[in-house]
Amino acid sequence: MKLYEYEKIPSQYEKLIEHIKENIALHQYFKEDWGDVKTKQYCGILSFEKDDYYLLPKISNDENTNLDIFIYMLMYVYDIKLSNEQIASCKNEKSETLLEVLVQMFVQNLLDELKKGIYKEYVTHEDNLRTLKGKYLINENLKYNFVKTKIYCEYDEFSENNTLNQFFLYTIKNLQKFVKNKKYLKQCELIFDEVESFSFDVDLLNIHFTRVNKRFEKSYYLALLLLKRLIPLYSKGKNSFAFLFDMNVLFEKFIAKVIKSIDNNAKIQNQNSFGNLLLKPDIILKNQIIDTKYKRIKSLEDLKQSDKLQAFAYGINYGLKNAVLLYPKHLDDVNKELFLGENENKICLKINSIDLNFEGNFKEFIEEIKRRLERIL
Repeated sequence: MKLYEYEKIPSQYEKLIEHIKENIALHQYFKEDWGDVKTKQYCGILSFEKDDYYLLPKISNDENTNLDIFIYMLMYVYDIKLSNEQIASCKNEKSETLLEVLVQMFVQNLLDELKKGIYKEYVTHEDNLRTLKGKYLINENLKYNFVKTKIYCEYDEFSENNTLNQFFLYTIKNLQKFVKNKKYLKQCELIFDEVESFSFDVDLLNIHFTRVNKRFEKSYYLALLLLKRLIPLYSKGKNSFAFLFDMNVLFEKFIAKVIKSIDNNAKIQNQNSFGNLLLKPDIILKNQIIDTKYKRIKSLEDLKQSDKLQAFAYGINYGLKNAVLLYPKHLDDVNKELFLGENENKICLKINSIDLNFEGNFKEFIEEIKRRLERIL
């Protein structure tokens, strides 16, 4: 079943509407308007009572095209390699959802690396031992040992019970709650049988990769992608979850990555301080600044004063006389130009929209978006 951003959820989904209303965790992703529940700018999957609802961006009049484009944007931004068969599976309501496909991609990637050998590193331990091992800890020995049958030691052990493996085990156990196909997840769990189980705050986690553990880096970032966007929901004993992406962020990252592929000198998310003013434009090119806005805009009347002021501040402080506000196309192409400020402080502001609608495969889609952006730039 498919729903669209910024639209009222049809009354026929009465149970889903009540589920959203009573779940505080969902209130930031939906809004209530005079009793109706409307979607916002978050797209992905909402699972409820064994039904999966796709929340999609409204780019095309064709449902399958909208799902394709959403998947293509995710693939490009997060460097996800999905086959045509996997993409087709996501579109088949009787088959796997996008979440199922991404979980299987994560676990297969992890299994491939584990077959080459589980990752081990030196881990420091402190323990009471019968014989000396490593470093003798005098203070701890006096504190804990009243008899001389044991020695309190600190030693390093080449162990698989390290933070990276503990995080993978945490991910594997969590993902089993949200997918139907648990076969390969359980296989991975058995491989980590000597690893201790811990909980992690994924927003604070920071694993350092070296040439020794580099082969696990893709699995690590796939795990973060999945965990950061999975929202467990519990309502009246019923299991449910959401797997959602903020289209503001996805659109910004997508456009920035495409432009970077066109112009390798482009600076992305370059933050600078100008006195007490902190500025972080999306994209800085040699002769212009581009700021992406995932908003519906039909004409200049829809342009917010705050967006114009932001573009003006970028141009003045970065010393560039051209700024672009780039929106996704809604109904009509928006291609306008206006001037902000006067004399030496005059900034040329272009308001453009990029049409994301395209029917074709992933590679063709990216190449076409590049061509469309090159015409704007």
